[in-house]
Amino acid sequence: MLNIDKNDLRRHHPPGNLSDRIALGLVTLLRRAADACFGRRYRHRTIVLETIAAVPGMVAATLLHLRCLRRMTDDRGWIRTLMNEAEAQRAHLMVFVALDRPSLFERLLVLLAQGLFYNAHFLIYLVSRRMAHRIVGYFAEDAVRGYTQFLAEIQAGRQENPPAPEPALAYWDLPPEARLGDIILAMQEDEAIQRDINHGFADALAAGHDLPPPPRFMC
Repeated sequence: MLNIDKNDLRRHHPPGNLSDRIALGLVTLLRRAADACFGRRYRHRTIVLETIAAVPGMVAATLLHLRCLRRMTDDRGWIRTLMNEAEAQRAHLMVFVALDRPSLFERLLVLLAQGLFYNAHFLIYLVSRRMAHRIVGYFAEDAVRGYTQFLAEIQAGRQENPPAPEPALAYWDLPPEARLGDIILAMQEDEAIQRDINHGFADALAAGHDLPPPPRFMC
């Protein structure tokens, strides 16, 4: 098992203004919709939500790339960081696809949700980069809480804890005996990092920094 600071996992960024409250409200609305659709079907819920979670990093990286080209300025490593965020979410998706195949309904839901979310997030990012990053920060907070609930269900014996598939062993360098619970712990850590990166970016934008200093998580 990975050693993760439980206090760090519970960290929450209190909304500071109307923009933050709107961002938190949008994430809460999305969580309630997911609860209504999936209930305790955590593995299928993760498959659908990860196809959405992988969108913001790519949107932000694309728009920042174009912004830096127009202004002929350096991105300070942010484009790679944002693309790494999208790649991490895609890796989460592929691990769960190796465990469960999505149904036809879930595939159709992905097409609809991804199409709506991509265009909505693109427009939000054009209007307010701060709100866009705050949304991702709250989305990651919610993912940490969701994985905590999933892990509790596994530990209580109410959910299966199958062996970790090969993509998970390779991506997180897990031992051969690793199981789904170990994957969830690793994914929680990923989400906590993305939470702090995006809230940090939003805070820096609120403080008037056009392109904030690189976070300590960047390679």
